[in-house]
Amino acid sequence: MIDYFAQHLWQMWAVIAVVCLILELTAGDFFIICFSVGAAFAAIAAALGCNIYIQLLAFAVFSLICLFWVRPLAKRYLHKGEDRRVSNADALMGRHGRVVETVKADGFGRVQIDGDIWKTVTNEAQDIPEGANVRVVGRESTIITVETLKTEGHD
Repeated sequence: MIDYFAQHLWQMWAVIAVVCLILELTAGDFFIICFSVGAAFAAIAAALGCNIYIQLLAFAVFSLICLFWVRPLAKRYLHKGEDRRVSNADALMGRHGRVVETVKADGFGRVQIDGDIWKTVTNEAQDIPEGANVRVVGRESTIITVETLKTEGHD
């Protein structure tokens, strides 16, 4: 049995490479795939008849090369523009919503934006009535600040 594994060690390296590729699909940060590349080169070394030390060296060297040179290039190319992408409550800035609970001038209310209801305050001197259209102009934690949208033809 040990002789079989020793003669077909390339299969183990191939399985490790595939498992690392599958794990990379769950992570998506180009880290685990580097070990998959290292395992692929170790599989090639094993198929060429190199001993286990050469295979381990190939695994380590190619994994490190991938980690330090290929990974940064891949992240820069495939994730370009991600730094500017806003998420969570920051993505609400400038969005329009509808008041579902009157926003008191000196208190709170509720606004619906894309199906989500947010606790809301306003800087305006008067209450914003239920049903009014508003725009998000600020936020503090999970409480958003809104202002009444001026409708065309009025003012």
